Amino acid sequence: MAALARKLLVKAGHHDRVDCPVSIDIELPQGAAAVKILDQGSGKEVPCQTDIVEGRRARLTWIENMRKGQEKEYKLDFRPEESFPASVTLREGVGEVDFLVMGRLFTTYHFSQDLARPYLHPVIGPYGKPVTRGFPMVPDDPKEVKDHPHHRSIWVAHGDVNGVDNWSEEKGHGRTVHRGFLAKRSGAVLSELVALSDWVSSDGRAVLTERRTMRVYNASEDRRILDISVELSPVLEEVAFGDTKEGGIISVRVASSMDVERGGKIQNSYGGVNEAETWGKRAHWCDYSGQVDGHLVGIAVFDHAGNFRHPTYWHVRDYGLMTANPFGISYFTNDPLNKGTFVLRNNSKLVFKYRLLIHKGDAEEGRVAERYLDYAYPPSASLA
Repeated sequence: MAALARKLLVKAGHHDRVDCPVSIDIELPQGAAAVKILDQGSGKEVPCQTDIVEGRRARLTWIENMRKGQEKEYKLDFRPEESFPASVTLREGVGEVDFLVMGRLFTTYHFSQDLARPYLHPVIGPYGKPVTRGFPMVPDDPKEVKDHPHHRSIWVAHGDVNGVDNWSEEKGHGRTVHRGFLAKRSGAVLSELVALSDWVSSDGRAVLTERRTMRVYNASEDRRILDISVELSPVLEEVAFGDTKEGGIISVRVASSMDVERGGKIQNSYGGVNEAETWGKRAHWCDYSGQVDGHLVGIAVFDHAGNFRHPTYWHVRDYGLMTANPFGISYFTNDPLNKGTFVLRNNSKLVFKYRLLIHKGDAEEGRVAERYLDYAYPPSASLA
């Protein structure tokens, strides 16, 4: 097939860009299945990934590093197959799927029918050590705190869904039951796993359907980037998300050595520090940092601008918990009349999007505020 070419113009805008995922939708000509991009300034080929969206429409994704105000021009060559081998891959096991970056484990999605709800564990940080708590999956680690056994590393849950407790693992709790995978994708830039689940009551009746999309990017070794989208659709005519602090549409329990109680630090986008200044507060992002085996590391969660009640409220504790919870408003404001209950009606849905950034250092050293801008205001990309 003769190679066809177009030009792609990328503008950094007002901010420096570091390990910044950028995507643009393109139309593929007949016979093409992938795109090769060449930096017109350096002449180098840039790793990119072409994922078919529908028909001949495809999404082109690459990782960008740019100085503020910089512009780049790329030449696009349409190809019958990808130019770069898959660097971010999935590895399937029994009841689990591993996410590998350059052949090394980053995290594992656990979905066994025996679980109260799916979760990601372990989560490996920049120095090769887990940055989330192993308990209760690893029950006998003497260095870890063993409270709240339902705090399973990184998970999705809420404590009052039509009166069903799908947060704890106490008697009568609800469950999130894995039903199958809608997509599994590896590539040069990202791997993607799309899981379908049901939120069910203690007697097994479905309340909600959940579509969870997880993307891991081929960022540098200094950081890991995980995008999670959670789409919730009611099975019943109405589903009420109750006003309770016991929940988090995205929830993280950090490694115990990172707890504020052991010298760690919580920071949010408004400059709040530790639980006293961040719990129950709204913020565009929240970061939890601390020591893991002699190295200072952190985990930041970015709340997408399109999310319900953005910027979200944070249920974040000095003992190691960090969750984005837009529903527990009466608890967070200490006002019993200011209810955060929300009723989701049939034929509608709630979609939440988050980016998790695992980085070196605390929020300042990890430049978390700048990386949030990569997420909220990415570089512009246009075809010419």
